Amino acid sequence: MSNRYGTLAAWVYHVDKPIGHSFGDIEFYRERLAGCEGPILEPAVGNGRAIIPLIESGCDVVGFDTSADMLDFCRKECAARGLKPSLSVQSFESFEYDRKFEAIIIPAGSFQLITEATVARSVLCRFQRALSPGARLIVDLDPISSFVTPGARVRHWQVGDDVLTLQEARAETDFVRQTTVSQLRYEHWRSGQLVSVELDLFSLRWWGIVEFELALREAGFTEIVISGDYRHGLMPKSDVRSITFEARIPE
Repeated sequence: MSNRYGTLAAWVYHVDKPIGHSFGDIEFYRERLAGCEGPILEPAVGNGRAIIPLIESGCDVVGFDTSADMLDFCRKECAARGLKPSLSVQSFESFEYDRKFEAIIIPAGSFQLITEATVARSVLCRFQRALSPGARLIVDLDPISSFVTPGARVRHWQVGDDVLTLQEARAETDFVRQTTVSQLRYEHWRSGQLVSVELDLFSLRWWGIVEFELALREAGFTEIVISGDYRHGLMPKSDVRSITFEARIPE
């Protein structure tokens, strides 16, 4: 199964990217959402890394994720802070709410988990229908350069008496479909003994800047602003690490 974020994967993610861990995105989104009085949706909310700081800064944010294990971490962290946002198990392709949103935000490249271009375009249309007139969609994408240099990685984390490890190796790069597939092996060790193992395939799709801008326009978005490395309005340069698109629904 691909991109499923099971029990061990969710644990590793939560340890590696705890609540408030920022790539520059949390500060950027906090600034871009200042004055946003209506509800905000974060698809692929994960463990709550971004949604919790945004709620604490006064934003009305709800979220969904396909991984129940990730949402368990998010709910626990929210409860520890006395927060009660609406969180649900849903997918990009089929999410439903009985209200419109003033903004939809997708930090840290999560949109690239959708590996079929036709599906991604239909999801953009779904976002458009979920937004109020004049509302905004803000999406982060990783640049193509981050996909073309594979390389195996092994990492580990000490959590009390437990050790978590992650072995990652590129399995496939499809330059026609603009996708990569990586093999991930998660291990949980305790006192030198292997407790559990989880195997996963992690798939992503890269987008060209013009390609994604055209997809946004095709879905009905206008007033598109493209920013590099969370500097609003400054076009990405060749060494960019993150690309953000902000687009509006016409009034």
